Amino acid sequence: MAKAIQILLRQDVENLGSAGEVVRVRPGYARNYLIPRGLGLGATRASIQQIEQERKAALALAAKHRAQAEGIAAALAEISIEIAKPAGSEGRLFGSVTAADIATELQAKGYEVERKQIVMPESVIKTVGEYDIQVKLTSGVSGTFKLQVTAKA
Repeated sequence: MAKAIQILLRQDVENLGSAGEVVRVRPGYARNYLIPRGLGLGATRASIQQIEQERKAALALAAKHRAQAEGIAAALAEISIEIAKPAGSEGRLFGSVTAADIATELQAKGYEVERKQIVMPESVIKTVGEYDIQVKLTSGVSGTFKLQVTAKA
């Protein structure tokens, strides 16, 4: 029976450990799965120092992205977007307003937001009115803005 070897994980591996941890695994698992996929490498002093440097750089980059996202969230709170769609006499739209429509309007105002980041109260908006729309910018940071859906004549 083969002995376990120590591997330093470069990324989180389900049911094994998180990035930066030193874990004991079978040699075949390390040789055939972890190391070829870049998930881990042999636990030496040099590799541990390298991972520590990469982690510091990643934390600095994440802090920079978070600061940018907080700035965008503050700017989103001050804007209002209006979308006009054909509607019936009772305020029911003949189509719907989707996340893609909202993303297009945000991009026209200069905000780079993907449709996947937009959280709507319903999957699509089918009535005229005012809505609070949330945009998830990054983990833990989201912004909210007003969306006014009006009837197009």
